[in-house]
Amino acid sequence: MGASPAPSRQALRLVSTKGMGREDWLRVRKNGIGSSDAAAAVGLNPYQSMLELWLIKTGRDAELPQIDPSDDSHPTYWGTLLEPFVAEYYTRHTGRRVRRVNAVLQHPEHAWMLANIDREVVGAPDVQILECKTSGGFGVRLWKDGVPEYVQVQVQHQLAVTGRQAADVCVVLGGQEARIHRIERDDELIAHLIELERRFWQYVETDTPPPADGSDSAAQALQALYPRDHGLSIDLSVEPAMTEAFTRLVALRAELADKEKQEALLKQTLQQRMGEASRACFPEGEITWKRTKDVQSVDVARLARERPELIEAYPLIRPGSRRFVIST
Repeated sequence: MGASPAPSRQALRLVSTKGMGREDWLRVRKNGIGSSDAAAAVGLNPYQSMLELWLIKTGRDAELPQIDPSDDSHPTYWGTLLEPFVAEYYTRHTGRRVRRVNAVLQHPEHAWMLANIDREVVGAPDVQILECKTSGGFGVRLWKDGVPEYVQVQVQHQLAVTGRQAADVCVVLGGQEARIHRIERDDELIAHLIELERRFWQYVETDTPPPADGSDSAAQALQALYPRDHGLSIDLSVEPAMTEAFTRLVALRAELADKEKQEALLKQTLQQRMGEASRACFPEGEITWKRTKDVQSVDVARLARERPELIEAYPLIRPGSRRFVIST
């Protein structure tokens, strides 16, 4: 990305976050597109679709899984916990001082553009913002070629809101490797980003859901948006676009079924050749075929036969979900 000078101006301090609870902070964020929302708003977040973000911004997210900030199995927990340590590493490694910005910032011209900044870099002429990241598991792979696109969008959004010229991204990968990347302001990209974000915000203002994108996030959002059916039938044969989508889906499923059969045959061929071997090596990779540990569980069917009163005393109702079934 190329950098170009931007007019000097100050972001508006929309609200102070000092002492603000998480629920109040989330309510403020619903009033616009925050920097961590930016990539999803333009369809570039690998973890969240435009449709899921739209549900959140329009207050329809009650059916979505909610993040528990105290759940230590969730990346959000560790990201929040480790943020001060990442900032401290940055200062030790670069000698640059940083400080917190206890406010939700607002773009002076585009009121729906908001930003929370992890740290402000103090007294450095070449960089003004620090974004702290931690990544493990799947996320580490996204950093192998540098800063992932969705993080670049997040940082350019921050530079757009604040009018600043550059940001450093300090990331800890897998809990044992730290990297620092510089991102310079790109006014051409920012102009394009603002236009795309404006389009998303129009979906919010007009209460119109954006199109699904084929992601797991979009599938989850659709289940949350339309959790129940009402038994009605609609005739989509009069809509050419929907008819084409149905025809293509049927053909694609047939093609996938054939591919899955081919996959199963190749897999079984290799398994049969391996026999009792645990591992097989090839020029381009390897296969492991190992027995997992035994798992102990409750024989519910037997329990229901022999002690039905216990089943009745400890019922567990799992909410049903809509099933998508094709018939031809």
